[in-house]
Amino acid sequence: MKNLNKWTLGAMAALIIAGGYWGYAQYVVPQAEAQTGLIPYKNTQVVAKGQEIYQANCAACHGDNLEGEGNWKQPKSSGRMPAPPHDETGHTWHHNDELLFNLTKYGIARLSNNPDYQTDMPVYDGLLSDDQIIAVLAYIKSTWPEEIQRRHDQMNAGG
Repeated sequence: MKNLNKWTLGAMAALIIAGGYWGYAQYVVPQAEAQTGLIPYKNTQVVAKGQEIYQANCAACHGDNLEGEGNWKQPKSSGRMPAPPHDETGHTWHHNDELLFNLTKYGIARLSNNPDYQTDMPVYDGLLSDDQIIAVLAYIKSTWPEEIQRRHDQMNAGG
């Protein structure tokens, strides 16, 4: 250590600090984001995968641009409700992450304990993995305006 000059020691200290920050950014920051809910909507890899899954499984009813079916608040002639929009004009963001996940995975009939409830929405339990469902929800949430994302995060945090 005697032979190290102050510049070398400074450079080593800078590397240690940078490495520490990198570790913090890789592990602590994402965990802090995860505290606001189940949906990792700021993770670009998850969002990209979710967009692919959405296009393959959801867009036919909910629209390529999350716009939903027209007149989505009124029952169709079949008595079933149209697919609602998942953009900021719909009600998706009014529900917390856990409910959105469970509605997607298990369906309204099961969650409402009403086996006779009729819907065009498939139950994705067994069709999509939990990670795939979460990725789709991450994609959807990533498209919302920041203010709505913030309000949704507050809802998930219990606030």
